Amino acid sequence: MKRSGSADLPLHGGHVPLWLSERMAKLGLAIVETIAMEFSTEQVISKLANPFWFQSFGAVMGMDWHSSGITTSVLGALKRSVNPHAKELGIYICGGKGKHSTKTPDELMVVGNRTGLNGLELARLSKLTAKIDNTAIQDGFQLYQHNFIVNAKGDWCVIQQGMNNYTGTARRYHWHSKDVISFVNEPHTFIYGQNQGQILNLTAATAEDTRQKSLLIVNEHPERMLREINHLVMPNHHDVRMKDVNMKRLGAMLWMAHENQPEDFEDLLMLKGMGPRTIQSLALVSEVIYGTPTRFDDPARFSFAHGGKDGHPFPVPVNVFDETITTLQTAINRAKIGNTDKLYAIQKLSEIARNAEKDFTPNTNFDALVQKERSESYKYGGRTIFGEAKPPKSNKPKGDSNQLKLF
Repeated sequence: MKRSGSADLPLHGGHVPLWLSERMAKLGLAIVETIAMEFSTEQVISKLANPFWFQSFGAVMGMDWHSSGITTSVLGALKRSVNPHAKELGIYICGGKGKHSTKTPDELMVVGNRTGLNGLELARLSKLTAKIDNTAIQDGFQLYQHNFIVNAKGDWCVIQQGMNNYTGTARRYHWHSKDVISFVNEPHTFIYGQNQGQILNLTAATAEDTRQKSLLIVNEHPERMLREINHLVMPNHHDVRMKDVNMKRLGAMLWMAHENQPEDFEDLLMLKGMGPRTIQSLALVSEVIYGTPTRFDDPARFSFAHGGKDGHPFPVPVNVFDETITTLQTAINRAKIGNTDKLYAIQKLSEIARNAEKDFTPNTNFDALVQKERSESYKYGGRTIFGEAKPPKSNKPKGDSNQLKLF
């Protein structure tokens, strides 16, 4: 069984402004389409079933890097942008938050009719996974979101989230059809949430005796749940701190983007004319698309692509965000007609950054980096839920590269 961890997700209030949600939908579609084109729709399903990748995916889209809101906003954006292209892409996103979660079985029946998949079986799996996580897991979390993502071949994943009002935390549960061997014994791919002590666990391998005795008592299967393994703890602090980031990875990527111009690399000639700030964002988007699972154990790093809607680590650079989307969409459209040069160049960004890590000494001035991004945010159309970023009051920004040494 594939199980790679859990994480604490602080509950956040507020909403996603329209200017950000529209961009999240566009970038989300472009990333999903690229993964499907470069690899397969099965890889899209597999990545969504990985909570570390999913959290990094949300961070690179400008959401708060650690909050529970990533689940709702990312899946909502994907459903809006991917489903209109579902027949072409071969990916269908069903369900949602609140009352929309209860419509999942009906939506899956429609998918079955369109694709020839067994809609009744998909609907049964949707109900069963929700029942297991909402009833069998006696951990104090009540489900309020349920999404079922399936491709035209029948590969699927489930992402659902529960809330604990008492602790102010959320727990996200991930299922993957490839990894489910038994719904009775250790079924989940992952459970995302804070470890809060011993819980009733009727799907743990060690609960076999309990399950058998329960069968004798009630003459039916008990509800199921998964023992928690390993924890990715998402901290309560809202700001991004140096300890939240792998500085060797971040520093190497920044060095590649800012200390070396794209024309210095033969493989990046197709991106000539693009500024270093956009290269920075594209490099992180490139890693979300092409990176291996081990690259996503520090989701906070991906917030250095497009910031966060609440201003952490810095305001969302709207102009850079738009240029990232346009560049990726152009690369996708060119690749569809056989011109893969731009897509290849985008792929090389993450490769060059990874290669630079080998001999890179992480001496990046983290505080200076964040201050520079905030001071220069107005240049890139920086925005948060509180409004537009303004130029620093001083004549020379505190984050001016002549004053702050980043490397």
